[in-house]
Amino acid sequence: MTFTTRPEIAGTFGVATSTHWIASAVGMKILEQGGNAFDAAAAMGFVLHVVEPHLNGPLGDMPMLIKPAGSETPTMVCGQGTAPAGATIAHYRDQGLQRIPGTGLLATVIPGAFDAWMITLRDHGSLPLRDILEPAIHYAEFGHPALPRVANTIAGLAEFFHEEWPTSYDTWIPGGSAPVAGALMRNAQLAATWQRLLNEAETVGDRTAQFEKARQVFYRGFIAEAIDHFLRDACVMDASGHRHKGVLTGQDMAEWQAGYEPPISTSYHDWTVWKGGLWTQGPTLLQSLNLLTGFDLNAADDVEFVHLVTEAMKLSFADREAYYGDPTQVDIPIDTLLSAEYADARRALISASASTDQRPGRLPGYEHWVDAALTHASEAYQPADQIGAGEPTMAHLTEKRGDTVHLDVIDRWGNMVSATPSGGWLQSSPVVPGLGMPLNTRAQMFWLEEGLPTSLAPGRRPRTTLSPSMARAPDGSELAFGTPGGDQQDQWQLIYLLRLVHHGMNLQEAIDAPLFHTAHFQSSFYPRETRPGHLMIEPGFGSEAIANLQARGHKIEQAEPWTVGRLTAARRQTDGLLHAAATPRLMQAYAIGR
Repeated sequence: MTFTTRPEIAGTFGVATSTHWIASAVGMKILEQGGNAFDAAAAMGFVLHVVEPHLNGPLGDMPMLIKPAGSETPTMVCGQGTAPAGATIAHYRDQGLQRIPGTGLLATVIPGAFDAWMITLRDHGSLPLRDILEPAIHYAEFGHPALPRVANTIAGLAEFFHEEWPTSYDTWIPGGSAPVAGALMRNAQLAATWQRLLNEAETVGDRTAQFEKARQVFYRGFIAEAIDHFLRDACVMDASGHRHKGVLTGQDMAEWQAGYEPPISTSYHDWTVWKGGLWTQGPTLLQSLNLLTGFDLNAADDVEFVHLVTEAMKLSFADREAYYGDPTQVDIPIDTLLSAEYADARRALISASASTDQRPGRLPGYEHWVDAALTHASEAYQPADQIGAGEPTMAHLTEKRGDTVHLDVIDRWGNMVSATPSGGWLQSSPVVPGLGMPLNTRAQMFWLEEGLPTSLAPGRRPRTTLSPSMARAPDGSELAFGTPGGDQQDQWQLIYLLRLVHHGMNLQEAIDAPLFHTAHFQSSFYPRETRPGHLMIEPGFGSEAIANLQARGHKIEQAEPWTVGRLTAARRQTDGLLHAAATPRLMQAYAIGR
């Protein structure tokens, strides 16, 4: 047995795992009081808004895979809002912009996470809305221990908040005192917002009607009205170094709603793996698996494993840059991209040496998309400035950039949830007056040029990095897993899954094993840089292996020990036995179960 930092949790009643121990404890509490996995996941999600406000918020976004007990396949819940009606390329170009800033009001799309939670609870949950929201209201009103990264982020932005985003200063630095790591931190405005929403929702008696009322209050009631009123006049500093007004309106919010859609999948060594559609980066994991079917990873040593996986990821992410986008708006050749024939042709590009080229596949009729991706990757980008917030790698995390959270839940009936909430970071956008929550910045993933699957357009979803996962093993056991980490999400998840498939590890062993990733391809986040040939790797692989990888041409960036990845996972065996695990990295995530 491989050394692990903590046990793999096992039981039969339920498991809850997330990127913060308080959220995991709340999830278990909801299961204990009779709620199901959907109730627990939602309560965890709202608590994560409170305890990890630098990583997600109520006005953010969320894709979620759910698998109700007895269902043969999962369903994707789309909590990714679309670009507002006023978000046109012409308008942004008229502001003198070549790229959408990584922070501020122009980077905002319609907030999607809340509606995704509400329709899931309406259709699959069992508890009333009060039981879901009360834990978050409690921690927002009475306080929770401030994470060091939260305290450092706020302290580092205190002057900027005071000068440029006064509503954020009032929320995060009440009375002029920034939170201290480990001390109680509150968000009284957020608690009041949720309490008012709850009070209004409870004016109707029926449980289903309460969730519909909550949706109405959020998207057409006082929350939407506050956002609309603020954005009519607000003109704030953003990552471009200039002040801009936003384009989101209350009408945009009123006309949007979350929905369900089928995920996409592939088979790998008799496993079935499900990911979100092409509006996420999830299909990169599936493409990478298809590429790797042609290699004997069972026999690969560490050097060969890291090399082959990295080179496969470079190819799949190159296709992400050329082809992925909102499939409801653009015709994308997904069947070709996921075909065995395409993988066979692409696999021939992988050699014994590291590639430093961007190599998307050139499919007939889509050459202009490929050419645009290559042009973007060749352009020089300036580093993000003080408030250039985007999801970074967890290694060498700057305190001023946002990231994401993740949670997985399985209950005793076999209901499963894997959710990756993000956006609405405290450092991404000013707090909306009176609400205690900032807007999201997911629009930074659009390009300001016409004719691409990721061109900015009203009603279009940005191609998000958010990417929960589910899988079924050959023995019938089912797995929910995921991680924060922006462009790294489907890299770390791929490595994790491969270790389960090829190395025979349990959930915790596979999480604790050393990780790596590449920033070779175009970043999804402002300022959209590329680092050809880059390979970030944890020292746990050993100096000899790292030297051998460098000899193969990889441009090594050695991470500090235990700094890469924030994976969590939960599994259900066919006999009903449940397992869960969480990363020790950053000393926040925890798995709970019995």
